[in-house]
Amino acid sequence: MSQLSEQQCEACSIDAPKVTEDEIEQYKADIPEWQIVDRDGIMQLERTFKFRDFQQALDFTQRVGEIAEQADHHPAILTEYGKVTVTWWSHKIKGLHRNDFILAARTDEVAK
Repeated sequence: MSQLSEQQCEACSIDAPKVTEDEIEQYKADIPEWQIVDRDGIMQLERTFKFRDFQQALDFTQRVGEIAEQADHHPAILTEYGKVTVTWWSHKIKGLHRNDFILAARTDEVAK
């Protein structure tokens, strides 16, 4: 279990600070398989997970949904046959917050 996945999420308001470049480097060390993508000027964390079949992908999607509900922070999830793409970002601040990295690390834990 990564240290990042054990951290607590905090309530994110519209004036919450986005992560700095130094924080991104620090947090990315715990989630090396995640990519930072820019969509319409909004930085997001994204990773595609591979599975044997649709049922495994669906089960994983459900578990990610459960951790999202617990944290009250919700990703975009695309479930396909044999793969699931998960994208985390903070909608209120239109970018990345520490919570996104925490939940990406927790998503990795769910995938194990």
